Amino acid sequence: MYEHLLEFPELSRSVLRTIKTSIDSAFREFSRNYGDSIELIFYPLEIFMQWVETALVSTPWPLAVAFFAIIIYRFTKSAKLSISVILYFIFVGLFGLYEETMYTISLVLVSTAISMIFGIPLGILLAKSDIALKIGNPILDIMQTIPIFVYLIPVVILLGLGKLPGTIAMCIYAIPPIIRLTNLGLRQVDIGMKEAAYSLGMSKFQTLHRIELPIAKKSILAGTNQTIMMSISMVVIASMIGVQGLGISVLQAVQNQYIGSGLISGAAIVGLAIILDRVVQNAK
Repeated sequence: MYEHLLEFPELSRSVLRTIKTSIDSAFREFSRNYGDSIELIFYPLEIFMQWVETALVSTPWPLAVAFFAIIIYRFTKSAKLSISVILYFIFVGLFGLYEETMYTISLVLVSTAISMIFGIPLGILLAKSDIALKIGNPILDIMQTIPIFVYLIPVVILLGLGKLPGTIAMCIYAIPPIIRLTNLGLRQVDIGMKEAAYSLGMSKFQTLHRIELPIAKKSILAGTNQTIMMSISMVVIASMIGVQGLGISVLQAVQNQYIGSGLISGAAIVGLAIILDRVVQNAK
């Protein structure tokens, strides 16, 4: 009388296998038919990434260090941060990690820039439309709860190995905070200030540009900070699909059980994260 209960698990496993096989087959078919077209769409991004990498890696290290120190002082007015950057580059240089660090910096800068270019407008859209917010929130929840490794599967199938799929996976993983905090910052702007702007004859765009975005600046910077941190957290994961940088050094140390090498490479990643965090927090 209980035989039907025993058949249920086997039936459910069979259904799951069918669903998984159908999804895999459909995605592979999509990749075969449209993979080349998708690569063409992302080709300008790949060229831009190569240009940034070449510019950073080929620049003599004294000029690169001076450039970063000056830029950071320009944005933060903090001599301590500029000195910290110089000391950081001395550290990575002494341990032979300068080139890997430059690859990592280029990867983080590009992925953060792309996330901001798309994330801030999407955050504005969510702030201005309750319908967009209701649709966007569940999507952002899913994006922030999916395991990091899952992001690598579709981009590798579509684009293969290398820095391009790694950067796209980093952008997808890192973009939710900038969207959420842009939306939050704009929604917290006092409605009285917006009404005052409208009464003075400002258009919606002028009010957004001159009133709302400046007031929401702290929240947007916090989102940028989180986006940078999440990009850096993907560095080691992205190295598994051939992305150059400090992540490769950590991955090789794990594979070969080199504790010292792993600690030094990890310290370089942590140092970069701390510096970028302080730069964004102290941006003027």
